[in-house]
Amino acid sequence: MTCCPKCRYTRTADDKLTPAGVCPACGIVYAKYDSARETAAAKRGQDQDPGLKIEYAKSTGERIHALLFGSPPRVDPVVFWARVACFAVFFVWGGWFIATNGSWGDIGNSFMHSINLAFHEAGHVVFIPFGRFMTILGGSLFQIMVPLIVLVFFLRQGDRFEAAMMLWWCGQNFIDISPYIADAEHRGLPLILGMGEESHDWGNLLTMLDMVDKAYAISRASFITGCAIIVISLAWGGYVLWRQKRNTTAW
Repeated sequence: MTCCPKCRYTRTADDKLTPAGVCPACGIVYAKYDSARETAAAKRGQDQDPGLKIEYAKSTGERIHALLFGSPPRVDPVVFWARVACFAVFFVWGGWFIATNGSWGDIGNSFMHSINLAFHEAGHVVFIPFGRFMTILGGSLFQIMVPLIVLVFFLRQGDRFEAAMMLWWCGQNFIDISPYIADAEHRGLPLILGMGEESHDWGNLLTMLDMVDKAYAISRASFITGCAIIVISLAWGGYVLWRQKRNTTAW
């Protein structure tokens, strides 16, 4: 028995007077209805970026895989090799941050710390409406959030490699704050604008939480989390590049 794709009516023996390709209930022609649906589905796919084209019939897992790892049908070789060079830099740089083992002397004097510091201070301002605790936490929290916000933007644009490098930055921020957390008990790190130890974010946060004695453990957890995220981001970015290499157009 034939089931109508539109109204789901199932033909019976009593419908023999109605042509086989026509629904006795709603009157549609099965072949034309299916063709119209396929045309509409194809148009929806063409309206999207080729790299983000996800068929509606795919499972959730397949959609996530396409979102994170999909590759455009054609990749400009100049863009591809620029990404490869960028990946090499972040690979070596990520290894260097991991090798610091959370040393403030290395992390605090790094180029990335100067960038992160600007977002850290902005975070204090952003979180002022949420009370004193969140205002203090907002500095470290915001410098971790910013790369994730940019990551989502790149994913929406279909720029998966760039999104992976934003995940790298997020991991580097976890490493960046780890010496600050470890210093909560001693409050010995130099703060900006000559502020005294009473302005030490993590010293104040852990005092409020009665967890100053856990500062080192929390610092190590932040450092290890950052290392893991950097490794994951490099694996993601490397896999995306490997997939894009197959679609790199000739000169």
